[in-house]
Amino acid sequence: MVGLKATDSVSRLLPPSGCGPILSPRETAVLPLRQQVFDCIRSQGQLSRIDVAKRLEVSPASVSTQVADLLGAGLLQEVEVPRDPSSRGRPPVALEVRPEAGYVAGIKLSDLVHTGVIVDFSGRPVAEASLPRTSLRTDLDLLVEEADALLVRLLSEAGMKRSDIAALGVGVPGMVDHARGVALWSPIIRGIDLPLASLMSDHLGLPVYVDNDANLLTLAELWYGAGRALPDFAVVTLEYGVGMGLVMDHRLYRGAHSVGMEIGHTKVQLDGALCRCGQRGCLEAYVSDYALVREASVALDLHRTASGSAQVMLESLYDQAKAGNEAARTIFRRAGRFLAAGLANVINLFDPSLVILSGARMKYDYLYAEDVLTEVREMTVNKGRTLPRIEINAWGDLVWARGAATLALEAQTAARCAGEAAA
Repeated sequence: MVGLKATDSVSRLLPPSGCGPILSPRETAVLPLRQQVFDCIRSQGQLSRIDVAKRLEVSPASVSTQVADLLGAGLLQEVEVPRDPSSRGRPPVALEVRPEAGYVAGIKLSDLVHTGVIVDFSGRPVAEASLPRTSLRTDLDLLVEEADALLVRLLSEAGMKRSDIAALGVGVPGMVDHARGVALWSPIIRGIDLPLASLMSDHLGLPVYVDNDANLLTLAELWYGAGRALPDFAVVTLEYGVGMGLVMDHRLYRGAHSVGMEIGHTKVQLDGALCRCGQRGCLEAYVSDYALVREASVALDLHRTASGSAQVMLESLYDQAKAGNEAARTIFRRAGRFLAAGLANVINLFDPSLVILSGARMKYDYLYAEDVLTEVREMTVNKGRTLPRIEINAWGDLVWARGAATLALEAQTAARCAGEAAA
């Protein structure tokens, strides 16, 4: 049976100790031993050498060799841990990531407000900032300048220089070829096949890693949230558009060309409503912000003006639904049915252990009311199977930016553990 669990966004972003996926020895074996040791310690927060050896199922001598190298490189540090009052001898020593080993930044480029964070090498945020946009869609050059302005704000907030930042991760809505750093198409940028990573890197003077924003929210769940110990789960995001991220074997799945999981552009109605991608009948055209605004403008005569935004219209639509306006309720009910179809398709296709609904629209509880979940159950092939749990997470844009920073942190971790200079 599909279950629903509302969770507090702040507490879920504060893991009890470390951060990063919690892997078994079999799952870490594909990495160099030095990185296995480092990732194991970071995922647990603090560990002794002997506990690292036990978790990785390798010899203590092998761990000690790698720890010595990581200590020498300034990536780890030793800390004393509380000792049993009845014990004698030297205080026990644990290992933890040295936070000052490096800093990375993450930026989410969005329709209305850009957000950013700086995190240290242990994954902890040290600064955050936002920058309102002046237009919904713009040229790439202006977008790069806006990212630069946001980075300046972040550095000022943290009291850092640009040279203190090792790399930048960037999330953008739309179709992104992560491997090449190319925005194939984005609803917030004019043009197609745009070399976003290289242009930003040249302008900002930093290595830049780019991905679809829903992937980066999923990365945040994988590193800091509900997915840390799960081998597979799906995240469906509801904002101005509809996105999805999928984790398989503790890793993001992007597809052969890095543009998979575009659930918002799966077709739910042949020759249906026009989507901002230019095609008709997409799920996004029935569930996203602009879809609800379109319905509200027709059914309730609510129209955007110079003094009113889409957000204002959505709040008005929700208030009217709560007050009993049947037309407003019908709009949410219809969107909820389309969402249920999309979620059922995700479950039928991928059989995840968990589905997370995330994004600002989660505060509109009509979209995940019990009748919506009932439809998910009814549209899912459930003969002889246990259906996954569905969780709701209504966190804000800073978490997306933290996922973007984690993208850069992943790359820097691999390079530093391999003994390379920060790229």
